[in-house]
Amino acid sequence: MATRQRPEGHRLTLTEQARRSQLIAVTIEQVAENGYAGTTLAGIARAAGITKAAVFYHFESKDSLIGAACAYVISVMTDEVAAKTLTAEAADRPAVYARSMVSHFDEHPQHTRMIVEAANRRGLEYEPEARWGPLAQLIDSAAQARGTAAVDSRTLAIITGGAIDAIVTEGLHDRTFETMPAAMELGAMIDAALTPGAKTSS
Repeated sequence: MATRQRPEGHRLTLTEQARRSQLIAVTIEQVAENGYAGTTLAGIARAAGITKAAVFYHFESKDSLIGAACAYVISVMTDEVAAKTLTAEAADRPAVYARSMVSHFDEHPQHTRMIVEAANRRGLEYEPEARWGPLAQLIDSAAQARGTAAVDSRTLAIITGGAIDAIVTEGLHDRTFETMPAAMELGAMIDAALTPGAKTSS
C-alpha cells in the first residue's frame, strides 16, 4: 500500500497548498462526472497532470481526498449562504436562506453531485439538529420581528430542509426543471407561514 512521504506536522508550503487545492478541484470534477465508484486516484492524478505517488504525498487514500473535497464544497456553500442570509432583514432571513441554498446548488452542480455522492457512499456525519437548528433560530427571529406568535420553528425548519432537498434533487435528475421558480415558491410559503395571523396546525 502506498503511503504519504510528507512528514507528520509538516507545515504546507504555498506550492503544496496550491497542489492540494488543485487535487480537491479535480476530485470534485471527477466525482461529479464519474460518481464515487468510478473515481480513482489514478484518474485524479491523470487529470491533475501528476503521478499517483504524488497524490499520496498529500492524501493518504481515496476516501481522505474525497472527504477533503466534500468538506470544501460544504464550507463554500455555508459561507455563501450565510453571507446572503445575514445581509437580509431578520424578518426575511428564512426565505432568503431557502432561496440561497437552492441558488447555490443551481450555480454549482458539480458541488451538488459531490455532496450527493459522498452522502450515498458514507453518509454525512452530523446530528439532525445541526441542520435544522440554525434555520429554526432564523425562523424564531423572523417570527419575533414580524410579531408572529406560536410558530413551530423546528417543524417549519425540517419541512423547509426537506423541500430544499427535493428541489435540488429534481434539478439534478431533470435539467429542464427550473429550480429557482420552485425556490421562489418555497420562499413565499415560508413567508406565508410567518405572516401574523397565519393559520397553523394544532
